[in-house]
Amino acid sequence: MARYGMLIDTTKCIGCYTCRLACQRQNGLEPDEAFVRFEDRETGTYPQVGVEHVPLQCMHCEDAPCTKVCPTGAAHIGTDGIVQVDQGRCIGCLYCMAACPYQVRVRNSKTGAVDKCRFCHVSNYENGTEMCTCVTACPTHARIFGDLDDLDCELVKEINRTHAAPIAGDLTKSKVFYVR
Repeated sequence: MARYGMLIDTTKCIGCYTCRLACQRQNGLEPDEAFVRFEDRETGTYPQVGVEHVPLQCMHCEDAPCTKVCPTGAAHIGTDGIVQVDQGRCIGCLYCMAACPYQVRVRNSKTGAVDKCRFCHVSNYENGTEMCTCVTACPTHARIFGDLDDLDCELVKEINRTHAAPIAGDLTKSKVFYVR
């Protein structure tokens, strides 16, 4: 079975929010709901100060704290290793939101259920069709998706070339890597 992951190159990200908007549209999210959020961080030293745009989303932790606190099992790790939410079992208790170290869970204002990035294009990736719009919509190609166990995959080659790492080290054994 594949072990999916994503690389986000913050040196290429221009903070245009296209990935966020594409994700909202694909997943039918309300304007105030987003699976991708941005943090802006200052870089450099005075007088050469810049801003780094850091898009954050579910890191699909291998040891996901959100799944451990869910009383109904709605938040769980699927057989493909992707952290998932069974909307029918979610009671909206918000425990997973409190447990998420990245604060990237979103509560649906209409249903009360909690949701998050699903690496939604995995089924498309496996079928050989177009990938998720967060990857394809990015005008600077700052995102790459693939199988972390496939050494010939573009994702793995780029992680090795750039020495990309999870944003918080191996704290949660993230499947999302950043070039910074």
